[in-house]
Amino acid sequence: MSKVSLATNCGGIKSPNPFWLASAPPTNSGDQVMRAFDLGWGGAVWKTLGEDPPVIDTCSRYGAIDYNGQKILGFNNIELITDRPLEDNLKEIAMVKKKYPKHAVIVSLMVPCERKPWHDIVKRAEDTGCDGLELNFGCPHGMSERGMGAAVGQVPEYTKMVVEYVKEVARTPVFAKLTPNITDVRYPARAARAGKAEGVSLINTINSVMGVDLDTLAPKPNLKGKMAHGGYCGPAVKPIALHMVSSIANDAECKGLAISGIGGISNWREAAEFMLLGSTSVQLCTAVMHHGFRIIEDLVDGLENWMEEKGYTKLDDFIGKSAGSIVDWKHLDLHAKTVASINPDTCIGCDLCYIACWDTAHQCIEIESVGATLHGRPRRVAKIMQDECVGCNLCSLVCPVQDCITMVPVDTKLAPLTWDQYMKQGMKGYTSIYPHYQLPTRPSPQEHEKAKSSS
Repeated sequence: MSKVSLATNCGGIKSPNPFWLASAPPTNSGDQVMRAFDLGWGGAVWKTLGEDPPVIDTCSRYGAIDYNGQKILGFNNIELITDRPLEDNLKEIAMVKKKYPKHAVIVSLMVPCERKPWHDIVKRAEDTGCDGLELNFGCPHGMSERGMGAAVGQVPEYTKMVVEYVKEVARTPVFAKLTPNITDVRYPARAARAGKAEGVSLINTINSVMGVDLDTLAPKPNLKGKMAHGGYCGPAVKPIALHMVSSIANDAECKGLAISGIGGISNWREAAEFMLLGSTSVQLCTAVMHHGFRIIEDLVDGLENWMEEKGYTKLDDFIGKSAGSIVDWKHLDLHAKTVASINPDTCIGCDLCYIACWDTAHQCIEIESVGATLHGRPRRVAKIMQDECVGCNLCSLVCPVQDCITMVPVDTKLAPLTWDQYMKQGMKGYTSIYPHYQLPTRPSPQEHEKAKSSS
């Protein structure tokens, strides 16, 4: 039996673990949600309910980007809210909650920005016995063209107004699901807080067009040669989601808001990253659509094992622990220095670091022969000219060999200095920790090669 507890309380919504199904195709019916709960999911946000008559979806409505052998690195959809009658959904929600009282059942809602429709659907949703409400202010396509979804989430005043409508009658915790299609996600989050929401869910999907077929000149995918912009999600959006989650977690005006993190989570490690940056629960969709409900087994086992390794017994031991390390650029230490170090024993002589450094960085890598031969040719090994290295990290990123190139901290013996401090000192006190190279005195790659061949 595990020594740790994964139980969570996210803004007043309790669940046996922090792993929730996001409001999406995996939560479109009671049968799906019950199957997910049987396999171990802690909660589910029901696919967004709206007014009758239900919407009509198009086909095809999904697209994906595959990259370097990985399927569905990015996923695009133009699917709308539930296409099933409201009454059918409400009956199934009540049935699921009755059968699984300890699991979190959250109802996602979207209706026009008027008080009465919101009051009506909130009352009907809460009559099911659900644990909370998620107001969908994020969908970027279809519904936003009707004045809902992202059209609300992009206007903080509308966000606050609708949250206030809901809080006038709601008895359960209210979460606002935020759109990433905005300059600064803190503003709608602050608006939700001002409207008395208990929490926010983010990110929803990003406006996107997946591509164009160069033979037919039609967009990909297409409906009779046409396609609308869709919502982009999947592993490729995770860094964007982490940024937005951390920005809310670090914002003084958002203090007290619970965060349910969404965006490209594919495994327990990524879930832990979201929680370290402030999420109390995490929601998954694309990974589930790719691999099925049983990924919950790896999510739970992996997080439990990591917590035991770190000595954590409960989620609160580490939630938000890394959020404070995300700061504005002006707070970084200008006197900090790292340089690249290449292990000659594992270098395969592919020259990728050399090319990247010479063409697009700071021209501080040389290629030299170590004397040994491989297949009758001199073995080529990259070498860092450390006095010239500015520690940009590009070489380690392009290197195909794990840990062949590492970034090594250098003690400059200089006191930390931030940009703010530098400015307050009248732009005095900065000591350059890298020599200023003079390009005319530096040989080009071609000159390097010519010199080596002649020698």
